[in-house]
Amino acid sequence: TARLPPRATRWELHPVANIGGGMMRRSIATKVAQEGLSVCLKEISTEAVDASRAELEQSLDHEIARFGLTNSEKKAILSRIRWVTRFDCAADCDLAIETVQEDFGVKRRILRELDRRMVEDHPIVINTSTLSITELATQNSRPERIVGMHFLYPVTTTRVVEVVRGQLTTDEVYDRAVEFARILGKVPIKVFEMPGFVTTRVVLPLVNEAMHTVMEGVAEAAEVDLAIKLGFNFTMGPLEWADRSGLDRVLNWMQHLHSESGEPRFRPCPMLKRLVRAGLLGAKTGQGFFLYDSNRRRTDRLPDDKPRPA
Repeated sequence: TARLPPRATRWELHPVANIGGGMMRRSIATKVAQEGLSVCLKEISTEAVDASRAELEQSLDHEIARFGLTNSEKKAILSRIRWVTRFDCAADCDLAIETVQEDFGVKRRILRELDRRMVEDHPIVINTSTLSITELATQNSRPERIVGMHFLYPVTTTRVVEVVRGQLTTDEVYDRAVEFARILGKVPIKVFEMPGFVTTRVVLPLVNEAMHTVMEGVAEAAEVDLAIKLGFNFTMGPLEWADRSGLDRVLNWMQHLHSESGEPRFRPCPMLKRLVRAGLLGAKTGQGFFLYDSNRRRTDRLPDDKPRPA
């Protein structure tokens, strides 16, 4: 059973629909299933279902190899996940999470599909780090039941989730999203809608300045990251964080925040643009500011830089 805090017992959460793709979706689905909740994963085709299942199993096997999971836990997680190819699964779900890329048009289309199928008072969660909850919700029949949740990757281990209230989000829907975060063992950070919320708008200027520091020749990328990591007791440096997040995604976040706010601190560093244009997107392509093997492990660390657990 899920770890229900005292105030969450009045609301039973049964199946959770998860619509989207990529690492974030798999990480959210794994965490939800770990907490004893059933998950309905929607894919675009049977081929995509097979690929998604294989990727999830590979991810769980990786956790088993590093003693983060047991075989029994893997079986339990997989038993709670059902793969489908139609949106109809959402009709049986008490909550839905969309986890598609930060594309306004794609997210809005997914929200309309969910809106047509879900029971009218069940929450629809937008997983976003920069986009407007209110603007995304405007074309839905019940925009008041749409709420934002910004999960940090990997969802299975990070402790925090930002719960974002849109202009029209009701208190009941917002409270349910906060309860859902606590069911997952997360610390919910309650925020009002603002581009970048808390975590993204605070970390991006740091990342951007680290990139400028490299571009201006003050120090090499590995030295910059090591200084920040050891000097401030961070798990990893800002440039490795950008690599692991995906430099294309980081660029997209910065461009959106710069467009929304007009603040120069969010203007992307030219070096970031050059790397993205060259297809050097970080850990997922094997090279960004640093080099990575096929398992996304850094291969070019300085002697004093202890490797992050894979």
